[in-house]
Amino acid sequence: MTRISNSENRESLSQNNITHILSVYNNAKPVLEDMTYLCIHAADASSQNLSQHFKESIRFIHECRLNGGACLVHCLAGVSRSTTMVVAYLMTVTTYSWEECLSAVKAVRSFVGPNYGFQHQLQEYQMNQVTEYRAWLRASFRPSPFKDQEQVGALLNQYIEQQQQENQRRGGDQGWMNQASSVYPLPYNAYNGSGGNR
Repeated sequence: MTRISNSENRESLSQNNITHILSVYNNAKPVLEDMTYLCIHAADASSQNLSQHFKESIRFIHECRLNGGACLVHCLAGVSRSTTMVVAYLMTVTTYSWEECLSAVKAVRSFVGPNYGFQHQLQEYQMNQVTEYRAWLRASFRPSPFKDQEQVGALLNQYIEQQQQENQRRGGDQGWMNQASSVYPLPYNAYNGSGGNR
């Protein structure tokens, strides 16, 4: 997961054995001939419906991995859109919630944060679709050889430790859950399944 400039750096792509690129931004288009692309045209706006692209993105990333490839997911800044897609994928290949998956991503990229609208879409995905998508993934693909559940769990523990250390450095005693982050406080009825405008 990264910003657009890194998606065009051949040396970096080669060093990381990247074979597939998921591009998520307004004018997404293939750039390098020897890469396999999925281009999704999407603005970094709360009103943008990214969840309509979750299934094709999950399929793209999962097929890439099962076939021995590595997938780079990027938007313009590597903060909101690409993070949303990665979190949706991690939710589907593990049993973790969207907030836990986002925290796991933050363990390695501390500055990421989907905008409010994308976070709401991840919540709706968690409440209304992720169980169905997990079943679809199991039925559509051979069993995964990856230890995604364990790896995301390890990253989540790493994130919690990082937050505890940061709180100690600041002299705070409020605990890691209260640290300033880019997860927006969502309304109490956000999980009621009725959703809203996306």
